[in-house]
Amino acid sequence: MWRIAVLTVSFLALSAPVALAEGHDGGEGLYGPTDDKVVTYAGFILIAGFPILALVLTLIQSALERRKDRRLAAAKARKQRADLRGGW
Repeated sequence: MWRIAVLTVSFLALSAPVALAEGHDGGEGLYGPTDDKVVTYAGFILIAGFPILALVLTLIQSALERRKDRRLAAAKARKQRADLRGGW
């Protein structure tokens, strides 16, 4: 147990200078300078994105449920038809 604690503290101590270092870009991210407009648009994307994601996942789930229901109905129909066919 103490080994995990020592490794965790060592990792955090060694990664602190990297996390706190300010690079040559002045803290600019991959996108570019982050101003109020960028943050607002990112918030709007999140507000619209989650309902769209929920809608898409719901449509996928309902399509899979319909497919399952058709498959079960077909299996039931095949079982009933087997009685009419006779056979061994």
